[in-house]
Amino acid sequence: MLYSPEAMEAFAAAAALGSFSAAARQLGKSQSTISTAIANLEADLDLTLFDRSSRLPVLTTAGRRVLAHVQEILAAGDRLEALSLRLSDKVEPRLTIVLSDTYGQSDHLELMQEFEQRYRDIELDCLIAEGPDVIALLQSGRAHLAVTAAAPSYPAGIASARLAQPTRMGVFVARTHPLVAIGSPGAEHLAATRQIYLNSYIGGGARPLGLAWSAPSYLMLLELTQQGFGWAELPDWLVRQYAGDTLSELLPRGWPRLLPVDVLWSRMSPPGPAGQWLLDSLLSERRSGG
Repeated sequence: MLYSPEAMEAFAAAAALGSFSAAARQLGKSQSTISTAIANLEADLDLTLFDRSSRLPVLTTAGRRVLAHVQEILAAGDRLEALSLRLSDKVEPRLTIVLSDTYGQSDHLELMQEFEQRYRDIELDCLIAEGPDVIALLQSGRAHLAVTAAAPSYPAGIASARLAQPTRMGVFVARTHPLVAIGSPGAEHLAATRQIYLNSYIGGGARPLGLAWSAPSYLMLLELTQQGFGWAELPDWLVRQYAGDTLSELLPRGWPRLLPVDVLWSRMSPPGPAGQWLLDSLLSERRSGG
């Protein structure tokens, strides 16, 4: 039997978001359309996928088993779509990518030079964003690809792949800051000192306890830290490239840390052949230093 891709997408979205209404908002459909699609899938499978006895639907045991297979089918569909784009001659006229400051691979310039040689006529639009802002840009169709710090999970409709090289993150302060004399400060020292932390435009992240300032980009965090206003968690490459000898790295317990980096794209508006080439290049061993 052939199962409707729309029904499987509705089921996966509802399972990920925990409600039919949230799935409807994310997929741009009415709640009744989502409910009908899931009911049709249940009828086709002759299984009950959600327990609807409470206010919010809860996956049944069968639903949890089916979900894993549906996710595999959707992922296979993504791969098939990507293959068709690779084989197509319909190169997109414009490509928008979002780059997080957590992505700082040394061969980034080489990659962009090769892209420019291959796709001279494409208008390339580069945006800087972090956290929830990245997801919003993809979901709205404003961006086609994004490279960002990895999250534990992503909304339905957002596909992801892990880059081979993580980013080294460290704790930094200005060289004139009193914390420099401590070197390896404990949690009590950091809690008593202002933290300059990342806070996206959309927000939603946890605010640190105690004194805190925030900014929506790591480069702004770096600049505030350089001025001695507090300490910040920063990508090591950004400090080396832009801060010179103005910052000192602290070594509290558990630091520095390696932060995984993902490349993301929207299943609703996937990248065209040029974007797919860039995606393949980002994920290839050649680009990841393997």
